[in-house]
Amino acid sequence: MNRIAVYPGTFDPVTFGHLDIIKRASLLFDKVYVAVAHSTIKSPMFSVQERKVMLEEAVRGYKNVEVEDFKGLVVDYAVKRSAKAMIRGIRMISDFEYEFQMALTNRKMNTHIETIFMMPNESYSYLSSKLIKEIASMGADVSAFVPALVQKRLKGKYKNE
Repeated sequence: MNRIAVYPGTFDPVTFGHLDIIKRASLLFDKVYVAVAHSTIKSPMFSVQERKVMLEEAVRGYKNVEVEDFKGLVVDYAVKRSAKAMIRGIRMISDFEYEFQMALTNRKMNTHIETIFMMPNESYSYLSSKLIKEIASMGADVSAFVPALVQKRLKGKYKNE
């Protein structure tokens, strides 16, 4: 039996915190789909295609990790991929309330998919894509927070503004 998980998110942009969770999830599951959401609510800085490319580059060394994009409900995407688990990252206690509500809602929509909460390594627990974009917009070095490709793309975005 294949243990398949989906790790959904906006990943705008992918951070070392995201990558820490992907790495650890890849050790627990036979297959991990990193699912890039077409988010209309968050108004991402990077297009879906740009976010996919950055993630594909960042996870290239993981044979059991695949990056895809999806529209609609993540539970529907998980069913499409035959996933039994959905990975959700929790950095701080402030994330928990929202993630808990989402997990219970997803369970109500599909009782066969379990939500697994994972905390990133404590050295990444404070990272958020929003904070990294803010720091990058001021010209600061974000190399401690994101892969080199992401840092380069952030510089390019803010250079053009």
